[in-house]
Amino acid sequence: MLKKVLLPATAIVWSLWGLLSCATHHEVEVKPVEIKPIHITIDVNVKVDRALDDFFGDIDETAKEIKKTE
Repeated sequence: MLKKVLLPATAIVWSLWGLLSCATHHEVEVKPVEIKPIHITIDVNVKVDRALDDFFGDIDETAKEIKKTE
């Protein structure tokens, strides 16, 4: 008789303990995200100067040669 009562009671206790041990609660604190502006400066003058030197280089050399011959 004791086995008939003790076995189901033990099974119920173990199953309740198993279910309760799996129930967890976690809280995650979410802080506001601060977005700061980013300033980027790109210097393209060097490329433009080099391109202009290449483009007008022939004209400058010709002007120097003309001044030398005068």
